[in-house]
Amino acid sequence: MKPWYQKAVFYHIYPLGLLGAPKTNHETSAACRFDELLQWIPHIRDLGCTALYIGPVFESTGHGYDTRDLRLVDRRLGTNEDFTNFVDQCHEHGIRVAVDAVFNHTGREFPAFRDIQEKREASPYKDWYRGINFGWGSPMGDSFGYEAWQGHYELPCLNLQNPAVREYLMDTVKFWIDTFHIDGLRLDCANVLDFAFMKELRSRTASMKEDFWLMGEVIHGDYSRWANPEMLHSVTNYELHKGLWSGHNDHNYFEIAHTMRRLQGLCHDTRLYTFSDNHDVERLPNKLRNKAHIRHIAILVYTLWGIPSIYYGSEFGIEGKKEWGSDWPLRPCLELDKFRDDLTTNPVTSVYAALGRLKAEYPALSWGEVKELQLTTQCYAFARVLDGKALVAVFNNGDGPAEIEFQLPVEANTATDLLADTVGAENVMTSLASGRMKVQLPSNYATVLRLD
Repeated sequence: MKPWYQKAVFYHIYPLGLLGAPKTNHETSAACRFDELLQWIPHIRDLGCTALYIGPVFESTGHGYDTRDLRLVDRRLGTNEDFTNFVDQCHEHGIRVAVDAVFNHTGREFPAFRDIQEKREASPYKDWYRGINFGWGSPMGDSFGYEAWQGHYELPCLNLQNPAVREYLMDTVKFWIDTFHIDGLRLDCANVLDFAFMKELRSRTASMKEDFWLMGEVIHGDYSRWANPEMLHSVTNYELHKGLWSGHNDHNYFEIAHTMRRLQGLCHDTRLYTFSDNHDVERLPNKLRNKAHIRHIAILVYTLWGIPSIYYGSEFGIEGKKEWGSDWPLRPCLELDKFRDDLTTNPVTSVYAALGRLKAEYPALSWGEVKELQLTTQCYAFARVLDGKALVAVFNNGDGPAEIEFQLPVEANTATDLLADTVGAENVMTSLASGRMKVQLPSNYATVLRLD
């Protein structure tokens, strides 16, 4: 049986933002915000998502990545028992759960760091952090120096080459699996994590839980250095993410097609984590010159080779733009009740839900070979082919109608528009003859065709 993550569709939640938690943690007792999050589970399922990436969820001071306690759920969200119940409820709805694992650094209130502040050279944790130097003081007023993530001294870097640190983190993952029943991790800052540590994590988690999934946050570089049989199962596909919006703004499908060819050459069958936006980047409506292209990008995320994901709120087409260097506008508080009618009235929501159904119904979208059929700056067509059957994704990013013609990837007599019933759908004309196919697309339009 193939691993669950190879055919998964992820929903991504930044819980401190979605649930409107205080931006700074001054709480003395646990809140009850997981009760509110439970109502999102049916919504996630109705979109066709089969997995959830949620994080950060553990006790921190501010944005969640400045961890205080890796084995305590952030009290701004709820208790350990609340989170266990939430994960169990997800499982009952057929949704796997992966959490943020912040292993590159901690916050300054993490117990090991505070012990060094108090005891200096006498602390048993003095080798838990990188670059500890008692000969100078940090910019934060400490009587010692240390390495910090990208110069942010509120985030001191852990020494992952220290066996005691590695064992503590491995035990923490086992605690998460045993206590919260999670199914995977998203490794924060995986691009700077120690490779030996990630190899050990892969080996250890494989024995802790069958088909446990490891995905890393990596922006630039050869993704196969991180995503391979010895280390991580997947990494964030930032390279494609950039091409998805700029390829449409520049009317240049060559950028997207070239990116996919390059990544296939590097990563082969590895499925990269594909997204249009997330908690660190501005949302599509704020980056696209033509918002009609949100439909195109959603289709690309679901039909290209990879693991598709939706960042909460993107299925409603909401906006989100960084302000004064702050990421909080990208992580808004949302009330699901305000979007109850979107499935039947919002074109963005409608196409996401339809793509979720297609992903579940057609194995070709998970396992099918990708065959490029047509490529110009304005038009793009490719097929997902499996067992003599094919789905064809067709795109026109131009301001006028376009006709695409290409060789059929399989024998077929007719073509069916699988997104014809989505809100705002337009008429797509097709004709098949002599092993070739013509598709007439309206301006700024895209869809998925089934060949019969």
